[in-house]
Amino acid sequence: MTSSQPLDMTLSRVFGEVAETYHAARPGYPDALIAEVLSYASLTGPAGLPAVEVGAGTGKATLPFAALGTPMLCLEPDPRMADVLRRNAAAFPDVRVEVASFEDWRPDGTRFGLLLAATSWHWTDPATRWPRVHDALAPGGAVALFWNPMSVVDPALHAALAEVDRRHGLTLSPHAGLVSSYGDTPGHWPGMLGHWPDEECRRDGRFTDLRSLRIPERARYDTDRYLGHLSSISLYRALPDDLRDHVLADTAAVLDAHGGGIDIEHLHDLFLARRA
Repeated sequence: MTSSQPLDMTLSRVFGEVAETYHAARPGYPDALIAEVLSYASLTGPAGLPAVEVGAGTGKATLPFAALGTPMLCLEPDPRMADVLRRNAAAFPDVRVEVASFEDWRPDGTRFGLLLAATSWHWTDPATRWPRVHDALAPGGAVALFWNPMSVVDPALHAALAEVDRRHGLTLSPHAGLVSSYGDTPGHWPGMLGHWPDEECRRDGRFTDLRSLRIPERARYDTDRYLGHLSSISLYRALPDDLRDHVLADTAAVLDAHGGGIDIEHLHDLFLARRA
């Protein structure tokens, strides 16, 4: 993949197969990140305008923004994910859900004060995404793109899991990197190197006040929760059922042999920019 090529878009539709598991097992985003986005958006941004979320999924990022009173339009291309999102956001009347990809959606003259994408920006089309962001935002509106990759704390557990991945021909699994192997800057992790949005945004030339920051967070997953997390990821969803079962069984055996779980560090990496 190069910076001008999107990922295989067919993989972006596999999450709906396990929408409930996705919501239960996927990590969320810390309060500090939500506060950082809202603070940045309010600095010089237009007051009172709603936010639009690209690839909202089941609402892992939607809900904390909505809980703080942010009116939101959520774009989600998979109707199964959208159904779960509607149920999860039922308590927030200012959250609307539209089944649409970012590429198919038309703002029809509506302008937003904030556009956000939580672990979904890499599924959008590089050829059109920044013009679409520009068209969706009011002057001064903010864009917030963020991810939460995980890195493994224990070197011995990392080595054992790497052997499982090697045996089954997997690359870039969530546990592919040790904490010590990650760089100190946002976007410096396997799968993102060379694809951090800063360069693309600067080339567009219509955005200002570009910022990148990282918020680390330690967490522990027990074996069942971690297997649920893996089951919700496109790398594992794309495997034939029998192979996926073998991979998950081998992974579970390793985790159970190392204390029944995995200690990880989430690297909540955030990119911010503003329509000039």
